[in-house]
Amino acid sequence: MEQKVTLKKLAGLLNLSISTVSKSLNDSPEISAQTRSRVKQLALLNNYIPNGMAQSLKANKTKTIGVIIPNILPSFFTKALYGIESTAGKAGYRIIICISNESTQKEAESLKTFLNGRVDGIILSLAKETQQTNKLDHLNRIIDYGIPLVLFDRISNELRCDSISIDDHKIAEKATDEMHESGCRNIIYLSTIFDTSVDLQRQNGYAMSQAKHRAKPFVLHIRDDEAFEEKLLPVLAEKSVDGILAADELSAIRSMRAAIKHGYKIPEDLSVIGFTNGFMGEHFLPSLSTVNQHAEEQGKLAVETLISRLQMDNDKTLDIKNNPDPVQHILETLIIHRESTRHPLAGLSR
Repeated sequence: MEQKVTLKKLAGLLNLSISTVSKSLNDSPEISAQTRSRVKQLALLNNYIPNGMAQSLKANKTKTIGVIIPNILPSFFTKALYGIESTAGKAGYRIIICISNESTQKEAESLKTFLNGRVDGIILSLAKETQQTNKLDHLNRIIDYGIPLVLFDRISNELRCDSISIDDHKIAEKATDEMHESGCRNIIYLSTIFDTSVDLQRQNGYAMSQAKHRAKPFVLHIRDDEAFEEKLLPVLAEKSVDGILAADELSAIRSMRAAIKHGYKIPEDLSVIGFTNGFMGEHFLPSLSTVNQHAEEQGKLAVETLISRLQMDNDKTLDIKNNPDPVQHILETLIIHRESTRHPLAGLSR
């Protein structure tokens, strides 16, 4: 883990006194503009955070929670935000929301914004790039400074912090099992959220089910949204696909739309199960069978977990490094059956 950069270390790197560095960071007119600029540039490059700021974050509570999500478009994050905001409001907290747009750099910049704004704690779902590269220094730095961090949905077991999630592997395996039981023989896994922890877990659960049913797994990752139909339709025809487990709601709906447009009947010719119990899936024709990720409940529980941690930290007899181990909440989930899948018993008659 990257070590925290101290005032003393900065002074040594710059060959200046600690007093000069401190005054430069505080824009003292005693120090030349050139020296102040040089000090600030090096501090920024080394992600220096004054100890006083970190201490004030813990000592002077602002009743503010910082929230970072990867994307605002998926209904999962919209519902999760509703759970976060409503629960925080009832507890007397306000929230500040940042969107990483799947970028590690934007995620790190958002964390710096929260530090400067003196939030009490942070709730975060990891950016795709962060999970892809496994670059966690910016997050470990937050934890090092004793600022409570709660991850939800997209989590990392390498970070020592509380987390909220579902068992994506288990429910993906169950969803694939149910399509087999309904008579599907050629089921593929489709995803546009590749390189995320949830995608990997869902893919592994799908593969586990395929192995149980002695069926060869086929994973289709579509990277270009504009070429969605162009990539999907040849696979449907060549593989005689009769079942799709889609890693997210939008992919599931786009799959059904493309299939219907080209003469497939759903669920007679093609069964589809997606993830997230969202508005689009519920009201699409035919309505989408889906895994309920309990998005609102994940948001609600993230806030409750964070506030519990904050209350624990308020006890001055406790050192944050000696607090109980991080809590991992894994929510039980289920499949909501709608019109895009046959009843599992239907397979017995085929």
